[in-house]
Amino acid sequence: MQRWYRPVIVSVLVGSLLLAGPLRWAEAGEPQEKVKGTVDAVVAILANHTLPPPERRTQIRHAVLQRFGFEEMAQRTLAQHWRTLTPPQRQEFVALFTDLLEGSYVNRMVHANPESQSVRYVKETIDQDQAAVHTEIGNPRDAPATVEYRLLHTEGDWKVYDIVIEGISLVNNYRTQFNTIITKDSYAGLVKQMRLKRDQENAGSAAKG
Repeated sequence: MQRWYRPVIVSVLVGSLLLAGPLRWAEAGEPQEKVKGTVDAVVAILANHTLPPPERRTQIRHAVLQRFGFEEMAQRTLAQHWRTLTPPQRQEFVALFTDLLEGSYVNRMVHANPESQSVRYVKETIDQDQAAVHTEIGNPRDAPATVEYRLLHTEGDWKVYDIVIEGISLVNNYRTQFNTIITKDSYAGLVKQMRLKRDQENAGSAAKG
């Protein structure tokens, strides 16, 4: 099976993006405040050592689901293939994609230590219903990594639909790998792999408690 389900970008992302300790930012607009609110919420959950792992996992999952527009993200990863799906297929794909992506976050973060990371909010750009929040993630050992959150204003809120780390787009990364699988196999083959990976993630989470 191809390892599309755990690209390097996701490992980088969940290992540092939301594991931020001290926060520094310039004057912020609404999109930046939304991103910061989610980061702060996750950091607070991780810092609460009284929470058992299952409860920590549940709270992190809730925080991530509130800020990320997984449906928009899922559509963008499938690109032209999205138009070929029936409404039930679209619903199934969004659910599978959401489970896999936010499951990767939660499983990596639930036992993480946020104190060794820092995030600096560099700038924010807003163009009608789209925005970008540029940050730098630092740690004591390496040079800061650039992380850009791309957001869409929908249903009265700003939702993250892509994250770009060191110039690498999460959506583009998945789009390339999904397209390869569909082209070589089929859409049904992609869904089969996604279901298998979801079941593996769930089994791993249950084993860890």
